[in-house]
Amino acid sequence: MSAKVFSEARILESWGRNASAWTIAVRDRKIDSRVQVTDRAIVEAILSRRPGSVLDLGCGEGWLVRELAARNIEALGVDAVPGLIADAMAAGGGGFLQVSYEDLATGKHGVLVDVIACNFSLLGKESVEDVFRTAPLLLNPHGSLIVQTLHPVFACGDLPYQDGWRAGSWAGFSADFTDPAPWYFRTLDSWVELFVNNGFRLLEVREPRHPQTQTPASVIFIAEPPA
Repeated sequence: MSAKVFSEARILESWGRNASAWTIAVRDRKIDSRVQVTDRAIVEAILSRRPGSVLDLGCGEGWLVRELAARNIEALGVDAVPGLIADAMAAGGGGFLQVSYEDLATGKHGVLVDVIACNFSLLGKESVEDVFRTAPLLLNPHGSLIVQTLHPVFACGDLPYQDGWRAGSWAGFSADFTDPAPWYFRTLDSWVELFVNNGFRLLEVREPRHPQTQTPASVIFIAEPPA
């Protein structure tokens, strides 16, 4: 496929079209892996760092911000997709801001937190590399970057186990979803290299398992930035 199909811009376009469908799917608890495993897993990972403040980077419709705010944690959710931020703000329960990752990293928004959480929100190539380069600027001393993403071993499918753009799919979702976003596949080694090459110290790698299949539903990285 063409470079235009596999691009950062296409990711945002797709999520813009599917914002309402996604909000409904999350709030009506229609995504089994989230209900059974991954929602709880990211909350537990964040709480393990005992933060006073959290930035949910790519917050979607805002469920994680609301969950953390209910636990008396100062939580801010940011997303570049207008429809998702509109849904998050309408539900309330925390702070929300429509902003791109790149704009946030300029520092003009005054964001400085104990934990940056990226919950299935790191989908591109260059944009993700930018997040790793700039995340330390948004973290308090001894802060943490926590990333939950698809487990590469189980998300690879029948394609070669190597980095590269992949076509998206809404398989298992309702017919309300359309035009799936592409995403950039990284091997487990490549994820680790992203942390190490940007000076992060990897503290934990968790593999939350589905209670029925006992296979990992995701992988979670917990890391500290350069001192």
